[in-house]
Amino acid sequence: MLVFCCGSVRFAPVLLVLMLVSCYPAACSTSVVIQRDAQFDVTYDDTVTSDNQTIYSYNHTVSRNKTEGVRVSVELMSESAQSPVLFVVRQKQAVLSFQVPLILRGLYQRKYQYTQLGRTLCQPPTKAVAETQFFFVDVSTLSSAGIQYQLRVSRVDSFTLQTDKKFSFNATPSQPQFFKYVFPDGVDTVIVKVNSQKNFPCSVMSIQDIQCPVYDLDNNVAFIGMYQTMTTTAAITVQRKDFPSNSFYVVVVVKTEDEACGGPLRFYPLLPDELLDAGNRSKTLDVIVSPAINSEVYVMGMLFCLGIFLSFYLLTFLVACVENKRYDAAPVSPYEYGSFGEFVKVFIRIDFCIGCVLICLSVSLRSLESVGRSRHESLSSVEEDDYDTLADIDSDKNIVRTKKFLCVSDLARKDKRILKSNFKELKHLKWQTKTLQVKICSKCECRDVFSSFNNILSNLGYVLLGLLFLLIILQRDILHNRALERNENTAMECGIPKHFGLYYAMGTALMMEGLLSACYHVCPNYTNFQFDTSFMYMIAGLCMLKLYQKRHPDINASAYSAYACLAAVIFFSVLGVVFGKGNTAFWIVFSVIHILATLLLSTQLYYMGRWRLNSGILRRMLYVIYTDCIRQCSGPMYIDRMVLLVMGNIVNWSLAAYGLIKRPNDFASYLLAIAICNLLLYFAFYIIMKLRSGERIQCLALVCILFTAVVWGFALFFFFQGLSTWQKTPAESREHNRECILLSFFDDHDIWHFLSSIAMFGSFLVLLTMDDDLDTVQRDKIYVF
Repeated sequence: MLVFCCGSVRFAPVLLVLMLVSCYPAACSTSVVIQRDAQFDVTYDDTVTSDNQTIYSYNHTVSRNKTEGVRVSVELMSESAQSPVLFVVRQKQAVLSFQVPLILRGLYQRKYQYTQLGRTLCQPPTKAVAETQFFFVDVSTLSSAGIQYQLRVSRVDSFTLQTDKKFSFNATPSQPQFFKYVFPDGVDTVIVKVNSQKNFPCSVMSIQDIQCPVYDLDNNVAFIGMYQTMTTTAAITVQRKDFPSNSFYVVVVVKTEDEACGGPLRFYPLLPDELLDAGNRSKTLDVIVSPAINSEVYVMGMLFCLGIFLSFYLLTFLVACVENKRYDAAPVSPYEYGSFGEFVKVFIRIDFCIGCVLICLSVSLRSLESVGRSRHESLSSVEEDDYDTLADIDSDKNIVRTKKFLCVSDLARKDKRILKSNFKELKHLKWQTKTLQVKICSKCECRDVFSSFNNILSNLGYVLLGLLFLLIILQRDILHNRALERNENTAMECGIPKHFGLYYAMGTALMMEGLLSACYHVCPNYTNFQFDTSFMYMIAGLCMLKLYQKRHPDINASAYSAYACLAAVIFFSVLGVVFGKGNTAFWIVFSVIHILATLLLSTQLYYMGRWRLNSGILRRMLYVIYTDCIRQCSGPMYIDRMVLLVMGNIVNWSLAAYGLIKRPNDFASYLLAIAICNLLLYFAFYIIMKLRSGERIQCLALVCILFTAVVWGFALFFFFQGLSTWQKTPAESREHNRECILLSFFDDHDIWHFLSSIAMFGSFLVLLTMDDDLDTVQRDKIYVF
């Protein structure tokens, strides 16, 4: 079948086609030209040779207010034609030509032959109310033997698509279809959706301007306009401003092969010019054009997003009011519960422009540095090398840290100014990481930049809740420093030592997770998915560091070693994205490094850092095995620690084995799963040991734990809905697309963004408040585990 497309064409190609049709070499003077008047919807069964040429003349009425398509259908009846038959359709302002059999090429220059063709012609424009126009179909060949063919020209009554009305049709690689859509009054943006019940054959949906020729074959459909490959669904948003004629063509083409949609690839032909049988590649499709959401829906979506997360600011303010009234009459230290007045002052300083907030926050953090220097010497004059270097101090550390039962006071012996310096450096390093990541992300390019604005907007929760967490930490930090200035016993000798550097880093990482996730959703693909996960690794690592620091302040990792470890994780993430896909050598190396790192970290944690990695390590290991396992069978001295480390090794060895055997394509998510599993294991161990040691969890912390667990459950439900995936082809990924379910604007993945940001904020609050019950307990009565 053929469809004519009218519009302006260049005269040189037209003249060349006419010359080929009318004057073949050595036959110009002898060929017979037969011209006949033809009728629509009549099938003509004729024969053509090199001695005769047939011209079919059609006429039809073209109306200015009605668009009517014309479709030309051709079928070659002779099975072994020596030469192809050339069909040329001449219209008022356009020429369309094709040969039968039609040869379409696939991947690696595979050739597929089609003897049935169908093409649609576009209606030529007219300024008159009604005009009679002629067009001609010329049929010729160079074959001396007669070639039998069938020709049928018919009208396409449903050529113009109607808004919100579904239309069904069939298409094949040699019989593409296209339709016209005209924007109605008051509609500026529409969504064109094409659906099919069959995954294969693979097809392409294209949006093209009203012009001729229409690119409606597999080898040229991607030349102009917008297009999407599809299996079962495709959708493209079209705006009126992009089409001066206020109309456009919807072109649907079935591809010759399914490789672009993730389908199997056919065998390679034995001979270079061998023609392959395409088989049955007919596909039934539905097309519907619907108005897109208007600006009011966008405004409602943005207001809803802001309202959800700003309500947490209001809720935090109300909780501060309740806590202030509850403890106003109680004779307790203001440091223990916080000061409502100070909390209000912090909130008054907020400017809801994020840039101004960060400036205010930076100024506040700098002012805090001067508060902690109220003693006789400045922080810069105190170095860690001034401590723990003498032999007696080393001996003291060996004695203290190898005790069977440790208390927090045993591991809080370093000068607080040194620890504050270390954790402040970590905070500064996190800001440097943020700058580096943004620079990398700025290189992401995508033609349709804001195609998923809802997925970008829904990341706002990470930024706003991260900022709120920073403000909460700022308030606690101010109150703690003022309590230290007053030499309050509860601040100096009781509770878990207060170090806020990691909390600041966690809040900043949560904000950066939102920014980088938004960058990823501008152009989501396999390469830039690492930006979406980079700060997830950091958040998991910082949470584990903070859990360990609570009871081990003196032997926690320094800022530089922590940053180096996080940088190594991101480095391996990049290597996994680039080289890890199906690379056995990479997975072997990574699994070995993973297991060795697990063993080294286990040793470090079990011996509280009192061991050395040097040339005598093997000799000492053999000696321990001989004395503790062979000479006499004795159990581990630190049973609780051993249980945690054994479970951790089992989990990590299992994950390493899974990665080596399965070699998952999504290395970034695999690495994130390792971090999350270790974090959850350590957190569960911490809670169990806390309760086992006779400590209690206060009401606020318990509410945070239960609330966070529930929100995480709902968040994971929406996360595993899998609306898209870059691990498959774009066409396969679209199979998972569904309609927006919230305000006709946010989809399942947006709800995951909302809930996961709230859940992460709640998780941070759990880490912050879970040990508040120890604020009045002497540190020599708080156990280390």
